[in-house]
Amino acid sequence: MQITGDMIIGSQLVRGNAGQQQAYNPSTKAQLDPGFGLASSADVERACELAAAAFDPYRALPLEQRAAFLEAIAEQVLAIGPALIERAQLETGLPQARLEGERMRTVTQLRLFAKVVRDGRFLGATIDSALPDRAPPRPDLRLAKIGLGPVAVFGASNFPLAFSVAGGDTASALAAGCPVVVKAHTAHLGTSELVGRAVQRAALDCGLPEGVFSMVYGDGRSIGQQLVGHPAIKAVGFTGSRQGGTALMRTAASRPEPIPVYAEMSSVNPVFLLPAGLAAGGATLAQGFVDSLTMGVGQFCTNPGLVFGLASAELDGFVAASTEALAAKGAGTMLTAGIHEAYNSGIARFGSTTGLTQVARGGEQGVGCAAQAALYLCDAETFIGNPDLQDEVFGPAAIVVRFSDEQQLLRAAEGLHGQLTATVHAQAADQAIAAKLLPILERKAGRVLFNGFPTGVEVAHAMVHGGPFPATSDSRSTSVGATAIDRFLRPVCYQNVPEGLLPEALRDDNPLRLARVQDGELKTA
Repeated sequence: MQITGDMIIGSQLVRGNAGQQQAYNPSTKAQLDPGFGLASSADVERACELAAAAFDPYRALPLEQRAAFLEAIAEQVLAIGPALIERAQLETGLPQARLEGERMRTVTQLRLFAKVVRDGRFLGATIDSALPDRAPPRPDLRLAKIGLGPVAVFGASNFPLAFSVAGGDTASALAAGCPVVVKAHTAHLGTSELVGRAVQRAALDCGLPEGVFSMVYGDGRSIGQQLVGHPAIKAVGFTGSRQGGTALMRTAASRPEPIPVYAEMSSVNPVFLLPAGLAAGGATLAQGFVDSLTMGVGQFCTNPGLVFGLASAELDGFVAASTEALAAKGAGTMLTAGIHEAYNSGIARFGSTTGLTQVARGGEQGVGCAAQAALYLCDAETFIGNPDLQDEVFGPAAIVVRFSDEQQLLRAAEGLHGQLTATVHAQAADQAIAAKLLPILERKAGRVLFNGFPTGVEVAHAMVHGGPFPATSDSRSTSVGATAIDRFLRPVCYQNVPEGLLPEALRDDNPLRLARVQDGELKTA
């Protein structure tokens, strides 16, 4: 499939006329052809108008047709073939195996949400039968969830497929019955076009309303803000920096009709090494930590950027083993020049912090946007006295914090910002301290894991990829897993509505064969 630089607005390929941008190869710092036409205000207006017009027809379609659309997108993404991986490699510097795995994750997400749509539980169908003889009488009350309306999705820099044009936000919004307008990320424009055209083709093949999907190119501070501010848009999905996410939150909150922004922003994902767990892990634990830290050049939102441990010979051994393992890691290419510059600035900030000592660096600096991993060590007083050390440095950098006693460690845990993950390495002998730590971590993180590392977010029904601010803008939500669909739904109560006008999910004969709550009891189909 030839990349043309055109946007996708409904069923049309449209050449933006508000300037031009080219993709960029971070390995060579060379621009890539072709040029991409940037959206004008009129283009954004047209995409939003089409999405608004498509909302009612799209959400009214049978659930089977909605599910088939998600599966058709998955098949079209696969049908692009090697060209998708080749272009993504050029635009990101990521290795072929990583991108092939991410493509399958994207496909898996789409298929998961097709299953979610088919089983219908997301509708929350509930019936309270009329009680005409009660004093006062109770009317017939029925509840089902519907989509919020058109959703603006912002492609992420660090996942050109799984958190981008056809990624989790788009899949869950479409599953909820919401049209989507994507603002493609400037870091992978050609990749976005290939996937966007796959979504467009699936929509056409499935006979869907024209505005169910559009994709525009442009600067996030102008086009992105216009998109979030447009009255047709009813929710936002975003993965990126805290600065970008909070800017969208302000725009959404200042609208005449405020809308929710589901922003996944920043996290340092603390790892707690409890004494017995540390002793049992040995050098294997250090290697696992370094592998997780440097995976994807540290450009995962679940990258472990903090390690907490009690001062001991075992902790000293962990630092020594981590130092050795890190030295064997070569410099890797970061996704963009901006990310590379920000990483180097973060490392410079660490280097100028009194009490923070660099104990290890990765392999020699490479070419292009290459970054060396870095490991630092400090005591508890330095960490607690420098709140800035909790700020994410996006890349392969971490701090090991040495605590003098259990109470000091628990105090630091209480002071943590909201996180996507918190990890505990523990054995049976650590049960007492783990029992004190776990309630704290439940309040601080969306996912708590034991004896593992946080990189790698399984696409599953029970997964939570969210957490308290600043990890996300709404701690009640997740951007990965089946319940991600809940972000784009709201409940509607139908009171004494005639049977013929009720949604199928609420009709007496239950044509969808759903499990429903009826008069307070769960009724299976």
